[in-house]
Amino acid sequence: MKKILFIIIVSFFSVILVNWFIIQQKSNTPSLKKVIPKEKPLLAYTFENLKKTIFPTNTFILGKIITETPEIITQIFYFNVPDKPDSRNILKVSGVINIPKNPGTYPIIVMFRGFIPEETYQPGAGTEHVAEVLAQNKFITLAPDFLGFGESSSPSKDSFEARFQTYTTALTLFSSLPNFNTALDASYSATIKADIDKVGIWAHSNGGHIALSVLAISGSTYPTVLWAPVSKSFPYSILYYTDESDDQGKALRKALALFENDYDAQLFSPERYYQWIKAPLSIHQGSTDREVPISWSDDLVDELKKDDIKLEYIIYPGADHNMLPTWSSVVKNSIVFYEDKLNNSSTSK
Repeated sequence: MKKILFIIIVSFFSVILVNWFIIQQKSNTPSLKKVIPKEKPLLAYTFENLKKTIFPTNTFILGKIITETPEIITQIFYFNVPDKPDSRNILKVSGVINIPKNPGTYPIIVMFRGFIPEETYQPGAGTEHVAEVLAQNKFITLAPDFLGFGESSSPSKDSFEARFQTYTTALTLFSSLPNFNTALDASYSATIKADIDKVGIWAHSNGGHIALSVLAISGSTYPTVLWAPVSKSFPYSILYYTDESDDQGKALRKALALFENDYDAQLFSPERYYQWIKAPLSIHQGSTDREVPISWSDDLVDELKKDDIKLEYIIYPGADHNMLPTWSSVVKNSIVFYEDKLNNSSTSK
């Protein structure tokens, strides 16, 4: 009897021990653990996904007048942009508009400036002088400040998303142009109007990077003038300038390493999608430019020609990044390009 009782007790504890061991093995088996995929919100900003995004048609508001001459009026304007692609949360963006004073209907030139530190930026900086000449030659100019500049809302705290928000800001501006005359009518009693079928782009330096990106994503045919455009692939195009930062780019490289752990940088690089561009281009480059080497524009032109993109390429011997001392000639050539392209045909989104 004692032997039988002993066997029963041993068997009971053996079953408990075996079950405990099985449970422990299951809990430590990686294949049985619940895997939670990591969120990758910046995928919304890949060129493929932005191309599929429908951007809103928002309203414009004209604000205070900055300056007024016998020929033109310069004032602040505002419009709203989504904080993320397809988001209903909106952010305010300010900018500067130049308007010819004489009653009439005028083409629009949207202007994208190059890099300017936030602490020294003033609305219109980087575009104001060219904008003034364009307005004197019967163009309305619109230069967005972008998020974080002027009176605009703050951008994303993620430094890479903040960069990509320049694309969504520009694309929203273009998608909102059908409402632009409503703002002009409210301020100028319908005496001054914009011809929204005749739209061009002017861009300088990093603004050229934005313009090329927007043209590829949208497939628009806006005649575009590029002064010394930043055209190299992302992220090389930002790493190139790290020697200008106080930490020699240490923080940027750290952030980039984290970014590339989660994302394929090529999916965010405009250079990969230049074949999508349909707009005619006028590219202007100074031969002594140290910020955007002439080889960059040479390579850009070669690449665009492979894709049969219509363009003209003008090199200015001795000119620097700001086109000095040939600035007046560059502006004149830019205006001739606009007059030819905008007077002979309508543009499309």
